Amino acid sequence: MTDGDVSKPGGTGLLSVVVPCFNEAPTIETQLARVLGADRLGMELEVIVVDDGSTDASADIVDHFGKRVDCLQLLRLPSNRGKGAALRRGIAAARGEILLIQDADLEYDPGDYRRLLGPIVRGTADVVYGSRFRGSEEARVLYFWHSIANRWLTLLSNMFTDLNLTDMETGFKVFRRSVLGRIDLREERFGFEPEVTAKLARLRPRLRIFEVGISYHGRTYAEGKKIGFRDALRTLYCILRYSVW
Repeated sequence: MTDGDVSKPGGTGLLSVVVPCFNEAPTIETQLARVLGADRLGMELEVIVVDDGSTDASADIVDHFGKRVDCLQLLRLPSNRGKGAALRRGIAAARGEILLIQDADLEYDPGDYRRLLGPIVRGTADVVYGSRFRGSEEARVLYFWHSIANRWLTLLSNMFTDLNLTDMETGFKVFRRSVLGRIDLREERFGFEPEVTAKLARLRPRLRIFEVGISYHGRTYAEGKKIGFRDALRTLYCILRYSVW
């Protein structure tokens, strides 16, 4: 099926939802149930969960859940390598014309799929970022300095890519498969976000990047949040590496 087929309103193309997972036993089953129940604008669904060397029961929960769901596939990495490595594995296995990245925790709501997929299904976008800072949806109030760091890193990324994103670091991104096939991804951890953004920017002016507001139910570090100061430094490095060097 071509990109044009997927762009027809009410089309029945295949949507691949790639779910990187590391030690998310408390939330993964709930999140998968929400993914299955989400409004996909008529698209067929495959769900690919990549267990990134979890040391809890995450993989077993997904395996048990998948025995009741034909469209779910579980892939396992033998050791923890990071979100970027898990995404590369899932993207390589995906068969869909459209790929959507969905975290295994409950921070990003599958209820927003309709908003994320809309610009692609209508044929106006090739990539869609779900922004936590664009407004119009509910967002949990959490860390001030964390939000400042996200906005500052987005600003720095925009300066080098000449994009006007409000949330480069978002974990909610949707791509046409043909777009991802044109870039070589290398980052192992959370450097995936600035890397993919810089490499997408190089594909313009033909590439159409959109951004939509999403809801965001962030969690605290006590609740399992994993990204930290080390990852912020890596993001800074990746912005420079993939945009300048």
